[in-house]
Amino acid sequence: MIEVTRGDGPIVLGLPHTGTELPDDIRAGLNETGLALADTDWHIDRLYNGLRDDVTMVRQVEHRYVIDVNRPPDGESLYPGQNTTGLCPLSDFDGLPIYRPGAEPDAEEIERRRAAFHAPYHAGLSTELARAKEKHGVAILYDCHSIRSVIPRLFDGRLPDFNIGTNLSTSCAPVVEKTVEKICAAAEGYTSVTNGRFRGGWTTRHYGAPETGIHAIQMELAQSTYMEETAPWRWESAKAERLRGHLVQILNALSDLVESGALR
Repeated sequence: MIEVTRGDGPIVLGLPHTGTELPDDIRAGLNETGLALADTDWHIDRLYNGLRDDVTMVRQVEHRYVIDVNRPPDGESLYPGQNTTGLCPLSDFDGLPIYRPGAEPDAEEIERRRAAFHAPYHAGLSTELARAKEKHGVAILYDCHSIRSVIPRLFDGRLPDFNIGTNLSTSCAPVVEKTVEKICAAAEGYTSVTNGRFRGGWTTRHYGAPETGIHAIQMELAQSTYMEETAPWRWESAKAERLRGHLVQILNALSDLVESGALR
């Protein structure tokens, strides 16, 4: 199941990892680690809510442990040779198993989940991008993510605050990438990187085709910028409001690019 909030503007926000719902049959197979849902992109829907009235939001409500809609449907690794999680994760970001022994999904179950959850999310995202492009001539997919700032299994050291992903500068026009980079670099007290450890998941890579008028960019935020990074994952209002000020600058600037004709 997906949630779609429609706006009239050219920007479509993808929210693939904010959902926390678990179908009963899948919940029954998870162990204590899995049921903790630690790898959720906590509060990302709240963080972006209300920044602009004209954006469209497409949100997956099932948790990424059900199926990760930001992974290729064939299960191919996005980062060959590096630790990552798959289409239907069997472990959390720290490498701990999330299923009870023998309850892991087999190939048939993974295909069932792909059809039931992965395909509808991307059908919805495709529909909204096509609608935005028809109205504005171009559309910008801004894929919204967050992750703990320190996860030794996935990356060394501490993650920058703003992690911009454009699939090595191929998923959007250069002016889109540079616009976001400039705002992040100017944000006092924050760090940023482009195409570092996170250069965009399957969503960014699949939809980003600037030559067709679809520009895609992923923003992976360090969760330390707006929340507590340990359970119960509390929202920190002062941090969040400060961060929202920079995020609205990004969305406003991207919208301005479309309205000015810079992407046509």
